[in-house]
Amino acid sequence: NNTNQRSKIAAGILGIFLGAFGIHNFYLGYNGKALGQLLLTVLSCGVLSFVSGIWGLVEGIMILTGSISVDADGVPLKD
Repeated sequence: NNTNQRSKIAAGILGIFLGAFGIHNFYLGYNGKALGQLLLTVLSCGVLSFVSGIWGLVEGIMILTGSISVDADGVPLKD
């Protein structure tokens, strides 16, 4: 059943470009982690967005290199 597979490339790109908002983690179903990134950016009025931005960049690269290879439900990411 490949209908529920998320795209590794989409998740990686979201992490690299929108990682400060946790969009890639929402996409993969890691809602707690995503909410943490979003709140860190929003509640600090962007002052700490570089922290969650670097966090998202690192996770985006990890997704694209295969270090993170499943979504929150354990479903493998498709290429």
